[in-house]
Amino acid sequence: MYGDIGNLKYLYFILALILYVSVIFANTALIVIIYLKQNLHEPMYLFLCSLFVNDIYGSTALLPCLMVQILSETHDISLFFCFIQIFNIQTYIDVEFRSLAIMAYDRYVCICKPLHYNSIITTRRVQIVVLVIWIVSFVQIGVLLSFTIRLRFCGTVIDKEGCVYHLVLQLSCSLNTLLSFLNDVVFGLVFGVFAPLVFISFTYVKILSVCLKASKETKTKAFDTCTPHLVSIISFVFFCFYNIMSQRFDMLFVPLELQVILTLYAFLIQPLLNPLIYGLKLSKIRQALKKLC
Repeated sequence: MYGDIGNLKYLYFILALILYVSVIFANTALIVIIYLKQNLHEPMYLFLCSLFVNDIYGSTALLPCLMVQILSETHDISLFFCFIQIFNIQTYIDVEFRSLAIMAYDRYVCICKPLHYNSIITTRRVQIVVLVIWIVSFVQIGVLLSFTIRLRFCGTVIDKEGCVYHLVLQLSCSLNTLLSFLNDVVFGLVFGVFAPLVFISFTYVKILSVCLKASKETKTKAFDTCTPHLVSIISFVFFCFYNIMSQRFDMLFVPLELQVILTLYAFLIQPLLNPLIYGLKLSKIRQALKKLC
């Protein structure tokens, strides 16, 4: 996927470096602000901190390796580091989707059950839920890869910018259909995408039904708090579905440059989009940013 880019590799390297530094800076800045400002020590902002940490983790899973490969002549990666990259990318995607799903429940309780919010969504419960999300994602992907790493591999070429589980599995000497089914259907489609989407859809149907009967003030509050979350969900769902399609179907009708951008979308655009929309849209964070500036 790197092709023969010639001296343009230095330009691409600088662009990738600028974007990576921007991701680190934007997410770290909001984490620090939430930590320093006492009025931001609320459950909702703890979820956001977890999301921002995951965005840094996801970008680091791919971009440093990508920058090395841009300057490299051979674009080689060892099997060991390939599996580390798969583990990091897969856990990043799982944590992101599950975090967005639990944040949808937080918005549901805030809007539909405001009087019970402080008793249902406590700081202690949020800490436990965030910890469970990370642990489950790491254990799930770790168990899956523990079976895959034992396989013998005959192929060496991956038509992607980084290591992708489905494509690496196809390089094994004897294709393991069970592992492919577990990753693609069970962990990927059902638990990774479909279950969180159903849960998110259910919460927003409830929110919409309450807003239709609510006052103008409640509708405005719901719009302000839900808009960043919805934008983040739609953006990430778009990446996930493109990623699933591109690994299984011929995408020759999509220009190569666009394929590269879409593949890197979740590691460049999503980690920049989250701090931007939450930083600008949520009034408490926006005010804290103004005071800091």
